[in-house]
Amino acid sequence: MAEKQTYSLTPNLIKHYADHLRLELSLSDNSVEAYCHDVNLFLQYLEAQSLSTNIEEIKQETIENFFAYLYDLNIGATSQARILSGLKSFWRYLTQEGIADKDPTLLISSPTLGRHLPEVLSYEEIQKMIDSIDLSLPNGHRNKAMIEVMYGCGLRVSELIGLQVSDIYRNDGFLRIFGKGSKERLVPIGDSSLKILFQYIDGARLHITPKPKFTDTVFLNSRGTGLTRQMVFLIVKDLAEKNGITKSISPHTFRHSFATHLLEGGANLLAVQQMLGHASVSTTEIYTHISDELLRDTLTSYHPRFKK
Repeated sequence: MAEKQTYSLTPNLIKHYADHLRLELSLSDNSVEAYCHDVNLFLQYLEAQSLSTNIEEIKQETIENFFAYLYDLNIGATSQARILSGLKSFWRYLTQEGIADKDPTLLISSPTLGRHLPEVLSYEEIQKMIDSIDLSLPNGHRNKAMIEVMYGCGLRVSELIGLQVSDIYRNDGFLRIFGKGSKERLVPIGDSSLKILFQYIDGARLHITPKPKFTDTVFLNSRGTGLTRQMVFLIVKDLAEKNGITKSISPHTFRHSFATHLLEGGANLLAVQQMLGHASVSTTEIYTHISDELLRDTLTSYHPRFKK
Protein backbone atom coordinates (compact mmCIF):
# COMPACT_ATOMS: atom_id res chain seq x y z
CA MET A 1 0.00 0.00 0.00
CA ALA A 2 1.41 3.38 -1.07
CA GLU A 3 2.21 5.86 1.66
CA LYS A 4 0.01 8.93 1.86
CA GLN A 5 1.70 12.00 0.43
CA THR A 6 2.67 14.62 3.00
CA TYR A 7 2.51 18.35 2.43
CA SER A 8 4.24 21.31 4.01
CA LEU A 9 3.05 24.86 4.46
CA THR A 10 5.04 26.69 1.79
CA PRO A 11 4.62 29.86 -0.31
CA ASN A 12 3.75 27.58 -3.24
CA LEU A 13 0.89 25.96 -1.30
CA ILE A 14 -0.38 29.42 -0.35
CA LYS A 15 -0.27 30.35 -4.05
CA HIS A 16 -2.49 27.35 -4.89
CA TYR A 17 -4.85 28.47 -2.11
CA ALA A 18 -4.94 31.98 -3.64
CA ASP A 19 -5.83 30.47 -7.04
CA HIS A 20 -8.65 28.53 -5.35
CA LEU A 21 -10.04 31.69 -3.74
CA ARG A 22 -9.83 33.63 -6.97
CA LEU A 23 -11.05 31.00 -9.44
CA GLU A 24 -13.37 28.76 -7.40
CA LEU A 25 -14.83 31.31 -4.97
CA SER A 26 -14.53 34.38 -7.24
CA LEU A 27 -13.17 36.55 -4.43
CA SER A 28 -11.79 40.00 -5.19
CA ASP A 29 -8.04 40.60 -5.34
CA ASN A 30 -8.20 42.52 -2.06
CA SER A 31 -9.98 39.64 -0.30
CA VAL A 32 -7.53 37.09 -1.70
CA GLU A 33 -4.59 39.21 -0.54
CA ALA A 34 -6.10 39.54 2.97
CA TYR A 35 -6.68 35.79 3.35
CA CYS A 36 -3.20 34.93 2.10
CA HIS A 37 -1.64 37.57 4.37
CA ASP A 38 -3.08 35.75 7.40
CA VAL A 39 -1.62 32.42 6.30
CA ASN A 40 1.74 34.00 5.47
CA LEU A 41 1.80 35.54 8.96
CA PHE A 42 1.34 32.09 10.46
CA LEU A 43 4.08 30.65 8.21
CA GLN A 44 6.47 33.41 9.32
CA TYR A 45 5.71 32.52 12.94
CA LEU A 46 6.48 28.83 12.35
CA GLU A 47 9.78 29.67 10.67
CA ALA A 48 10.77 32.23 13.32
CA GLN A 49 10.09 29.67 16.08
CA SER A 50 11.85 26.85 14.13
CA LEU A 51 8.63 24.80 14.19
CA SER A 52 7.65 22.13 11.68
CA THR A 53 5.74 23.33 8.62
CA ASN A 54 4.48 19.80 7.90
CA ILE A 55 0.70 20.15 7.62
CA GLU A 56 0.00 16.99 9.66
CA GLU A 57 2.31 18.13 12.46
CA ILE A 58 0.50 21.44 12.96
CA LYS A 59 -1.80 20.82 15.91
CA GLN A 60 -4.41 22.86 17.78
CA GLU A 61 -1.75 23.73 20.36
CA THR A 62 0.43 25.21 17.59
CA ILE A 63 -2.39 27.52 16.53
CA GLU A 64 -3.14 28.51 20.14
CA ASN A 65 0.53 29.35 20.75
CA PHE A 66 0.50 31.47 17.60
CA PHE A 67 -2.40 33.55 18.96
CA ALA A 68 -0.63 33.86 22.32
CA TYR A 69 2.31 35.28 20.34
CA LEU A 70 -0.02 37.78 18.60
CA TYR A 71 -1.44 38.78 21.98
CA ASP A 72 2.08 39.48 23.28
CA LEU A 73 2.58 41.78 20.29
CA ASN A 74 -0.55 43.70 21.35
CA ILE A 75 -2.49 42.57 18.27
CA GLY A 76 -6.08 43.42 19.23
CA ALA A 77 -9.05 41.07 19.45
CA THR A 78 -10.57 42.36 16.20
CA SER A 79 -7.37 41.66 14.23
CA GLN A 80 -6.96 38.27 15.93
CA ALA A 81 -10.53 37.34 14.98
CA ARG A 82 -9.84 38.25 11.35
CA ILE A 83 -6.61 36.23 11.30
CA LEU A 84 -8.37 33.20 12.83
CA SER A 85 -11.07 33.48 10.18
CA GLY A 86 -8.33 33.44 7.53
CA LEU A 87 -6.70 30.32 9.01
CA LYS A 88 -10.05 28.53 9.30
CA SER A 89 -10.72 29.26 5.62
CA PHE A 90 -7.28 27.94 4.70
CA TRP A 91 -7.77 24.67 6.58
CA ARG A 92 -11.21 24.20 5.02
CA TYR A 93 -9.45 24.33 1.68
CA LEU A 94 -6.77 21.87 2.84
CA THR A 95 -9.31 19.30 4.09
CA GLN A 96 -11.51 19.66 1.01
CA GLU A 97 -8.51 19.04 -1.24
CA GLY A 98 -7.32 16.06 0.83
CA ILE A 99 -4.10 17.88 1.75
CA ALA A 100 -4.93 17.72 5.48
CA ASP A 101 -6.76 14.97 7.38
CA LYS A 102 -7.67 17.13 10.36
CA ASP A 103 -8.47 20.79 10.96
CA PRO A 104 -6.50 22.14 13.99
CA THR A 105 -8.55 25.37 13.94
CA LEU A 106 -11.89 23.58 14.38
CA LEU A 107 -12.18 23.92 18.17
CA ILE A 108 -10.53 27.34 18.48
CA SER A 109 -13.04 30.08 19.32
CA SER A 110 -12.80 33.64 18.11
CA PRO A 111 -11.65 36.13 20.77
CA THR A 112 -14.37 38.15 22.49
CA LEU A 113 -14.91 41.43 20.71
CA GLY A 114 -16.04 43.61 23.57
CA ARG A 115 -15.83 47.38 23.47
CA HIS A 116 -13.13 48.14 25.98
CA LEU A 117 -11.42 51.30 27.09
CA PRO A 118 -7.82 51.38 25.83
CA GLU A 119 -4.91 52.20 28.12
CA VAL A 120 -3.90 55.87 28.09
CA LEU A 121 -0.67 57.54 29.17
CA SER A 122 -0.62 60.86 30.98
CA TYR A 123 1.21 63.78 29.39
CA GLU A 124 3.82 63.53 32.17
CA GLU A 125 4.43 59.83 31.43
CA ILE A 126 4.90 60.54 27.73
CA GLN A 127 7.27 63.43 28.40
CA LYS A 128 9.22 61.26 30.84
CA MET A 129 9.68 58.60 28.14
CA ILE A 130 10.80 61.17 25.57
CA ASP A 131 13.24 62.84 27.99
CA SER A 132 14.79 59.47 28.88
CA ILE A 133 15.88 58.71 25.30
CA ASP A 134 19.67 58.81 25.03
CA LEU A 135 20.40 61.04 22.03
CA SER A 136 24.05 59.96 22.01
CA LEU A 137 23.00 56.50 20.80
CA PRO A 138 22.80 55.87 17.02
CA ASN A 139 18.99 55.55 17.04
CA GLY A 140 18.31 58.11 19.77
CA HIS A 141 17.11 60.95 17.54
CA ARG A 142 15.06 58.52 15.43
CA ASN A 143 13.28 57.04 18.44
CA LYS A 144 12.57 60.49 19.90
CA ALA A 145 11.11 61.63 16.58
CA MET A 146 8.95 58.49 16.36
CA ILE A 147 7.39 59.02 19.80
CA GLU A 148 6.86 62.72 19.06
CA VAL A 149 5.07 61.96 15.77
CA MET A 150 2.95 59.11 17.18
CA TYR A 151 1.74 61.23 20.09
CA GLY A 152 1.78 64.62 18.37
CA CYS A 153 -0.19 63.43 15.32
CA GLY A 154 -2.10 60.37 16.58
CA LEU A 155 -0.75 58.04 13.91
CA ARG A 156 -1.27 54.30 13.66
CA VAL A 157 2.00 52.36 13.77
CA SER A 158 1.50 51.30 10.13
CA GLU A 159 1.15 54.97 9.17
CA LEU A 160 4.28 55.86 11.15
CA ILE A 161 6.53 53.27 9.52
CA GLY A 162 5.06 54.07 6.09
CA LEU A 163 5.63 57.82 6.38
CA GLN A 164 7.59 59.29 3.46
CA VAL A 165 9.82 62.37 3.49
CA SER A 166 7.91 63.70 0.47
CA ASP A 167 4.67 63.53 2.49
CA ILE A 168 5.91 66.10 5.02
CA TYR A 169 4.73 69.63 4.20
CA ARG A 170 7.22 71.45 6.37
CA ASN A 171 6.20 75.02 5.59
CA ASP A 172 2.49 74.30 6.07
CA GLY A 173 2.88 72.10 9.16
CA PHE A 174 1.04 69.06 7.80
CA LEU A 175 1.72 65.37 7.13
CA ARG A 176 0.03 63.53 4.28
CA ILE A 177 -1.04 60.18 5.72
CA PHE A 178 -2.30 57.08 3.93
CA GLY A 179 -4.48 55.17 6.38
CA LYS A 180 -6.61 52.04 6.19
CA GLY A 181 -7.70 51.23 2.66
CA SER A 182 -5.08 53.73 1.41
CA LYS A 183 -7.41 56.57 2.39
CA GLU A 184 -5.51 59.84 2.30
CA ARG A 185 -5.78 62.55 4.95
CA LEU A 186 -3.82 65.60 6.07
CA VAL A 187 -2.78 65.70 9.73
CA PRO A 188 -1.38 68.85 11.38
CA ILE A 189 1.95 68.57 13.16
CA GLY A 190 3.05 71.02 15.85
CA ASP A 191 6.16 73.15 15.58
CA SER A 192 8.02 71.32 18.37
CA SER A 193 7.27 67.87 16.88
CA LEU A 194 8.24 69.12 13.42
CA LYS A 195 11.52 70.50 14.76
CA ILE A 196 12.40 67.18 16.44
CA LEU A 197 11.41 65.26 13.29
CA PHE A 198 13.79 67.31 11.13
CA GLN A 199 16.57 67.12 13.68
CA TYR A 200 16.50 63.41 12.84
CA ILE A 201 15.92 63.75 9.07
CA ASP A 202 18.63 66.39 8.62
CA GLY A 203 20.96 64.74 11.11
CA ALA A 204 21.17 61.05 12.04
CA ARG A 205 19.20 59.88 8.98
CA LEU A 206 21.80 61.42 6.65
CA HIS A 207 24.37 58.93 7.95
CA ILE A 208 22.27 55.95 6.78
CA THR A 209 22.33 54.78 3.16
CA PRO A 210 18.75 53.74 2.31
CA LYS A 211 18.15 50.64 0.20
CA PRO A 212 16.60 51.43 -3.22
CA LYS A 213 12.99 50.81 -2.05
CA PHE A 214 13.41 52.99 1.06
CA THR A 215 15.03 56.19 -0.23
CA ASP A 216 11.93 58.23 0.72
CA THR A 217 11.03 56.35 3.93
CA VAL A 218 11.41 58.56 7.00
CA PHE A 219 12.21 56.03 9.73
CA LEU A 220 15.05 53.66 8.84
CA ASN A 221 17.02 50.98 10.64
CA SER A 222 20.82 50.80 10.50
CA ARG A 223 20.64 48.58 7.38
CA GLY A 224 18.80 51.25 5.42
CA THR A 225 15.40 49.53 5.34
CA GLY A 226 12.10 50.46 6.97
CA LEU A 227 11.07 49.51 10.49
CA THR A 228 8.54 46.78 11.26
CA ARG A 229 5.57 47.03 13.64
CA GLN A 230 7.35 44.61 15.99
CA MET A 231 10.48 46.80 16.12
CA VAL A 232 8.44 49.87 17.10
CA PHE A 233 6.56 47.79 19.70
CA LEU A 234 9.83 46.66 21.28
CA ILE A 235 11.21 50.22 21.35
CA VAL A 236 8.07 51.49 23.10
CA LYS A 237 8.00 48.56 25.54
CA ASP A 238 11.67 49.11 26.44
CA LEU A 239 11.10 52.83 27.07
CA ALA A 240 8.11 52.10 29.31
CA GLU A 241 10.06 49.56 31.38
CA LYS A 242 13.04 51.92 31.77
CA ASN A 243 10.72 54.59 33.15
CA GLY A 244 8.86 52.31 35.53
CA ILE A 245 5.57 52.55 33.62
CA THR A 246 3.62 49.39 34.43
CA LYS A 247 0.64 50.04 32.14
CA SER A 248 0.16 47.60 29.28
CA ILE A 249 1.14 49.84 26.37
CA SER A 250 1.97 49.55 22.69
CA PRO A 251 2.62 52.07 19.89
CA HIS A 252 -1.17 52.41 19.58
CA THR A 253 -1.28 53.77 23.16
CA PHE A 254 0.17 57.07 21.91
CA ARG A 255 -2.71 57.35 19.42
CA HIS A 256 -5.21 56.70 22.22
CA SER A 257 -3.47 59.29 24.40
CA PHE A 258 -3.47 61.84 21.56
CA ALA A 259 -7.26 61.55 21.12
CA THR A 260 -8.04 61.45 24.83
CA HIS A 261 -5.94 64.50 25.67
CA LEU A 262 -7.54 66.47 22.82
CA LEU A 263 -11.09 65.68 23.95
CA GLU A 264 -10.26 66.33 27.60
CA GLY A 265 -9.01 69.73 26.49
CA GLY A 266 -12.33 70.49 24.78
CA ALA A 267 -11.51 69.59 21.15
CA ASN A 268 -14.34 69.08 18.67
CA LEU A 269 -15.21 65.38 18.26
CA LEU A 270 -15.56 65.61 14.47
CA ALA A 271 -12.16 67.31 14.18
CA VAL A 272 -10.55 64.51 16.21
CA GLN A 273 -12.32 61.94 14.02
CA GLN A 274 -10.85 63.56 10.91
CA MET A 275 -7.33 63.67 12.35
CA LEU A 276 -7.49 60.00 13.40
CA GLY A 277 -8.89 58.93 10.03
CA HIS A 278 -11.87 57.10 11.54
CA ALA A 279 -14.55 56.20 8.99
CA SER A 280 -17.29 56.58 11.63
CA VAL A 281 -17.58 59.04 14.50
CA SER A 282 -18.83 56.18 16.69
CA THR A 283 -15.27 54.81 16.70
CA THR A 284 -13.94 58.14 17.95
CA GLU A 285 -16.64 58.34 20.65
CA ILE A 286 -14.85 55.67 22.71
CA TYR A 287 -12.46 58.43 23.80
CA THR A 288 -15.33 60.42 25.28
CA HIS A 289 -16.00 57.40 27.51
CA ILE A 290 -12.38 57.53 28.66
CA SER A 291 -12.91 61.17 29.61
CA ASP A 292 -16.08 60.17 31.50
CA GLU A 293 -14.07 57.58 33.42
CA LEU A 294 -11.50 60.25 34.30
CA LEU A 295 -14.27 62.50 35.65
CA ARG A 296 -15.69 59.64 37.69
CA ASP A 297 -12.26 58.82 39.15
CA THR A 298 -11.72 62.48 40.02
CA LEU A 299 -15.09 62.66 41.76
CA THR A 300 -14.61 59.49 43.80
CA SER A 301 -11.07 60.47 44.75
CA TYR A 302 -11.59 64.04 45.85
CA HIS A 303 -15.26 64.78 46.66
CA PRO A 304 -15.96 64.43 50.41
CA ARG A 305 -19.18 62.48 49.74
CA PHE A 306 -17.32 59.90 47.70
CA LYS A 307 -13.91 59.67 49.37
CA LYS A 308 -13.35 56.45 51.21
